[in-house]
Amino acid sequence: MTTEPVATGGDPRRLLSDIRSLAHQVRLDQRMTWVALLVLGAVTLVGIPFDWLGMTVRCHPDTSCEFARQGVLYYWPPALLLAYAAIAVCYVRAARSRGLGARALPYAIAGAATTVVFTAAWIAAALYFPHHPLPQQPLPYWWLVLDRLVSPWSMIGIALVVLARVERNIGLLLFTLAYLALVLLALPMNEGWGLAGWALQARFAVPQVISGALLLGAAGFFRAARRRQR
Repeated sequence: MTTEPVATGGDPRRLLSDIRSLAHQVRLDQRMTWVALLVLGAVTLVGIPFDWLGMTVRCHPDTSCEFARQGVLYYWPPALLLAYAAIAVCYVRAARSRGLGARALPYAIAGAATTVVFTAAWIAAALYFPHHPLPQQPLPYWWLVLDRLVSPWSMIGIALVVLARVERNIGLLLFTLAYLALVLLALPMNEGWGLAGWALQARFAVPQVISGALLLGAAGFFRAARRRQR
């Protein structure tokens, strides 16, 4: 960006058009979309071994199994908070290098809030279900969608909606809506049930592996940013 004055010839409409064009360019220069997706995609994939190794599975002779995903609770809350802090720092540094103000605070707050919601929901479930049976079998579809909604990878998508609003980024909004549809509706809803031992752990890793598609989004937005800078 430059700070040189632009002659308008005394035309108010041209002046207004130039101001709008400059404001649009500022918004584009503030975007660090690919950084957010890269960090969150990496956090998602790194979380798989924590979930795998931190899951306790106890199977019965009738092939039914009980499991506790303690690795999720130990890994995701601090990992997400650190991720959002790192993203905010990257936004601030990039903005300062361009002489602009950073707008990452609403996104960082939304990320922290969704992390608290996810953590509270999983702790409540861990305390409730060992002493109470599931409501009915098979579980209704809405129950499975709600279970997916409070997963860390869904919470990432909800926070990305806030980032899309902050950046006024239609591309990110469309990408995020497709990502949430994939996580909530497209992936198999019975992953992890009816299997024993390591197969149970492997099945639970499937949604997380697919959620790593955030990295593909990061590559796409990075390429778009590079083209815009040329």
